[in-house]
Formats: sequence, structure tokens, C-alpha cells
Amino acid sequence: MTAVTPELLSRFDIPGPRYTSFPTADRFVEAFGADDYILALQQRKAHTTARALPLSVYVHVPFCESLCYYCACNKIVTKHHEKAAQYLDYLKREVAMHTAHCGKGQVVSQLHLGGGTPTFFNDDELRELMALMREHFKLDPAGEYSIEVDPRTVSNERLLALKDMGFNRLSFGVQDFDPDVQKAVHREQPAEQVFALVEKARELGFVSINVDLIYGLPKQTPTSFARTLEQVNALRPDRIALYAYAHLPERFKPQRRIESADLPMGQDKLNMLSGAIDAFMDAGYVYVGMDHFALPTDSLAIAKRQGRLHRNFQGYSTQPDCDLIALGVSAIGKVGATYSQNVKTLDEYYDALDASLLPVQRGLALSRDDLVRRAVIMAVMCQGAVQYEPMEQAWLINFREYFAPEMKALHEMENNGLLTMSDDGFQVTALGWFFVRGVAMLFDRYLQADRNRARFSRII
Repeated sequence: MTAVTPELLSRFDIPGPRYTSFPTADRFVEAFGADDYILALQQRKAHTTARALPLSVYVHVPFCESLCYYCACNKIVTKHHEKAAQYLDYLKREVAMHTAHCGKGQVVSQLHLGGGTPTFFNDDELRELMALMREHFKLDPAGEYSIEVDPRTVSNERLLALKDMGFNRLSFGVQDFDPDVQKAVHREQPAEQVFALVEKARELGFVSINVDLIYGLPKQTPTSFARTLEQVNALRPDRIALYAYAHLPERFKPQRRIESADLPMGQDKLNMLSGAIDAFMDAGYVYVGMDHFALPTDSLAIAKRQGRLHRNFQGYSTQPDCDLIALGVSAIGKVGATYSQNVKTLDEYYDALDASLLPVQRGLALSRDDLVRRAVIMAVMCQGAVQYEPMEQAWLINFREYFAPEMKALHEMENNGLLTMSDDGFQVTALGWFFVRGVAMLFDRYLQADRNRARFSRII
């Protein structure tokens, strides 16, 4: 296990962004609206034949049949499945409005359905959604087409239907196999059920299977979580996403049902993270970064080795950079040098589309400084390293002068063993990977000017 002193923990276990984007979504402004987003789409259309970035599509399905107490996602808990049909009708309108501005037939290399619970849609509705995608976009035959799956709502027959629709990747929400932990977060699902579904998915030929885990949940201990890690290694998914639970009950009402006294504290959480890294790497997984592991043969591990890894709103990605069209309630997208986020309630979403308006609530047009800092932060988060000369050539800056205050802070982190510095750049150490968000934060000028970090989860 990598040794982390209490002094290091107290110094660097601070709230901080996950950097699925930079600037982070909390910096979006309502001054950026639908007209600004339309302009970005039109600019993409103008560049399609020449230098347009690859294209991903994300569809947010907000519905869930039951409430998971830890969840901070935008969701609507309901058993009224007729709501899905109405939502799908409005998604059709939103897609049509997008392609009216960026053009039909753009090649999509990644499609991801998230939520909520995408499998809240029945099979016919999912088929209709995939037909909609194929009508408006050209799906690359070699593309990645993934869907998040709640094991409690999926049968072998549904897995076959998903494969026939064109999905080639699955993400199972496991979180923890321990029955006491599952009960504490209101998400009870037998391990045997997950094992059977994964076995069937492999039999059907899904290219990649991901399992989501969370450490820091109520009733978890390093010992109980170690048992879950053993089970996950036995399951042997292609990818593992390991997230730290962020307890923010003042922001997320479902979390108020969790007893604070049941939550593991700092050193126990660190031991869970450290134990997970050791367990998965001992089992042959590649530590992709921060919260992702992958088998060496998986495309994510290959992208890491080849320096093509990137980070977007779905976490780590195999595409070095891409535009992301985001559809549905609260979905966040990226087109060109802009970010945009849709409205967060169904009523607002439906009202906007009824008025023939794209449902954009806020966003951001990035400045040159934002772009420079984004490049550095992404290099830290994805490669754990920054080389000065490529950054200087790409952005026409003197790195050490441009980031003079940050260089002083880097030296302090070097003294604490979190990174090593040379004349050519700096490299995060094995110890530093525990605190990689902290290294990235040094280059976040918004955070340096804003001491109120309570909106973020802790980095451990």
C-alpha cells in the first residue's frame, strides 16, 4: 500500500473538481444561451469537411423506478412508464433541431445513454431512439455505443435486445456487493444476479463491460470493501469506474436519508482507495487514472499507453478531443470552444421545445486562457505529466513565465513527493496519483480566486 501521512491527508484532502471539463460546469453562465449554442453548431457544420472534431452523442434519460440514497444525478423517481414515451417524443424534436443547424449525416463515433436509468425505456422505445440516431447521424461501424444498465431491471432477453439494437458496451451499476451497504443506500441487488448478467453479456459478444463502484458509502469499511474488490476481480469486467462518494446533503435531498455517523472517515476512505488500486493492479488492471481501471487489452488502456486519453463529461475517453452533442434534461455538451447545459426540469425542457427553442439554460464560451489551462489540466488528469515545449509550441507561451505562481506551488508538491520536476516538465508520482485532482487544481485560476469550494466533493 502506498504510504500517505496524516499530514499529507489533512493538507491535500480538500474539496475539488473532478475536471470532466475545464472550466468546470459551476462556471457556466446564463448569459450563454441557445443563440450562442446554435452559432457553435453552425460553425461545426462549416468545418465538417475539413477540420471538425470527431463527434460523440450523449442522451440523458432521467427516470428511475426507485431512489438510491447516494445519488447526485438529475433524476425523476417514478413507476409511471408512460412518461418515457412523452420524453422520447421531445427527444425527437431536440435531435431534429440540432441537425437543422449542424447538418444531418454527421459521423458519430461514440454514443452513450446515461441517467437516471436508460433501461427505464422499454425495448420498443429504445429501438425507436436508436432508429432516431441513425436517421439523423451516421453511426461509425467501428464506434463505441454504450448504455448504463441497472442490473435489477434487466433480463437476459433484454441484453439480447440491446445487442440487436447496436449497443456494444454495457455499464453495470454495482457500487458495492455488501448486503448491509446495499440496504443502507436503498439499492439491494444480489451479487449472483450481476454475475449471471455479465456472463450472458459476454456470451452475446459485447465488446466491453464496465462496472461502477463507489467507496465511502454508509456501512462500508476497508474490510467489507476488500470483499467487494475480490468479487469484482472474480467478475473481471473490462473496465472499472471507482468513485468517491460525495456526501453533500445540503445540495442533494436523497442523501439526507443517509446517517452521517454511518459514513467512513478520511483515513478509512483513503485505505479503501489505496486497497482498490493495489487489488486491481495486482489482478492485471491498468490504472488509467483517478477513478478508472481497464484490462490491458481494453481500448481505454491502449489509449492511455498511446497518449490519446482524454477526459469529458462521461469520464475518461479514448478520443483525444471531440465535440459532444448532449440531449435531454440537464445534459451537458461541448461544441468547438463552448460548453452548454440544458434546463434541469421536465417542464422547462418541454416548454422550450414546444416553443421551437433549443432547451439550453446556460453555458460558456472559452477564452484563450481557458483553453491553455484546459490543455494543462487535461494533461495532468490523463497522463499525469506535462511537457513544457509542446505546450509552448501549441499556445505560443513561455510556460514558466505564464504559470509563474503555479510553478512555485509545484515545487511545494515536489517537496511532498507528489510529483517530480525537470527542465522539460513535471511528472506525477505514484503517491501523487492519490491527489491528482489537487495537482490539476493548481492551474485552475477560477479556484485560485474563489475560496468557497464547498460545492465540490473531497479529492479523497
